[in-house]
Parts: sequence; structure tokens; C-alpha cells
Amino acid sequence: MSFSDKEQAERFPLYHRVRNDHDINVYIEEQNKSMHAMGFTEHSFAHIGVVAERVGYILETLGEDDHTIDLALTAAWMHDLGNVVNRVDHSQSGALMTFYLLDKMGIPAEDIAPIVRAIGNHDEGSGVPVSSMAAALILADKSDVRRSRVQDNVEDFDIHDRVNYSVKTSILKINQEHTAIKLKLELDTRYGEIGDYFEIFMERMLLCRRAAAFLKLEFHLIINEQTLM
Repeated sequence: MSFSDKEQAERFPLYHRVRNDHDINVYIEEQNKSMHAMGFTEHSFAHIGVVAERVGYILETLGEDDHTIDLALTAAWMHDLGNVVNRVDHSQSGALMTFYLLDKMGIPAEDIAPIVRAIGNHDEGSGVPVSSMAAALILADKSDVRRSRVQDNVEDFDIHDRVNYSVKTSILKINQEHTAIKLKLELDTRYGEIGDYFEIFMERMLLCRRAAAFLKLEFHLIINEQTLM
């Protein structure tokens, strides 16, 4: 979903507004500093841009209206704010931060509630696909695995860095019949094995399966042309 600023402001006014909000973007920058300090992969504007792009793609492909997509894009942009507090329970603290920031902007409760509900349920530790928005956010967030997310030097790589660094391409695609959503990865096995991927991401992939089912889709994981789920 690529738009000019004018098109984005017309179709998705709330998303356009939060993307250009100084305070929100400061929190995004600061939470990624914490992630970097703790050795996590990139959680800043590149990540949330990918998540927003995929959330919009999923919901538009499945025929959701522009207002729902606007709220979902907003949730995608703000979903990791809670990392500025602590990585533990960041989905819940992020939901509370989002409520405060949107309420301060004068956004009505009818719009804040579904955004907060999606953010509060996006993490594999406690998340549940409680709405189409939450399901799309889960799939978009958990599918963002790529080399450019690695923030550490090669000599400091742990298994998460190796797996992310091994991913040369990552494509999330709904089939033409709208019966399945596929995450297709190309791994360079010099850096990470397929088994390594499952070791650290199995819980995420199972949550993706539940999220896909909520959207009445099958979830398939394909790595190096092998269908594994």
C-alpha cells in the first residue's frame, strides 16, 4: 500500500496523523534504543513500516473498509511503544500508552478501543486474535523476519541474530482464492538452519496459524521451497 501524503491523508486520516506526530515518533525512537541495548532486533521505523504495509495488505485484500484499515494501520504504527517501558508485557503497556496518546489527541473511544485491543493482543506471550485487526497485526508483526533487522555486530550474534540474518527474502501473500496466507522465506543456511528458525519462532508461527484461522485462512510456512506448516 503505497500512497502520496495527500492520498494517505484522505483515505487514512488517523494513520496519517499519528505517523506525523512528534511525540509518538519520539517514543518509537526511544523504544528501539532499549531494544538495541538489550540485543534485540530492530523495532524502529523500518519494522513498523513493514508491519503497517502488511496489515494494510491483509485487510484490504480481505475486503475491509477504509475506516477499519485506518485504525489497523494506526495500531501497526504504535504497536511496539510499550518497549520504552520494558520488553516484558510490552503489548499491554503499549496499549495503555496508545490509549493515553490517542485520547489526548481527541480520538473517540469507538476508534481507540479496537486499536488498543489489537495492540494488547499482538504478542505471542499472551496475545489472542480477538478481532480481524488483531489477527492482521499478529500476522504482519510475526512475519517480519529479515537480515536488515539485525542491529548487533557479527561477532556478537546470538541465535535470533543468526536466524534473522539468514533470511534473504520474506514474502507474505494471500492466495487468489482467499483461502490461505503464506509466509515464504529464503534462508541462507550458512548463518541459520531451518531448525534454528523453529527453535526460536515456533510459538510465533502457532499464533500466526490461530490469527489466520480467525480470518478464515489457512497459514502456511514455506522455507527454501519446503512447506513446513
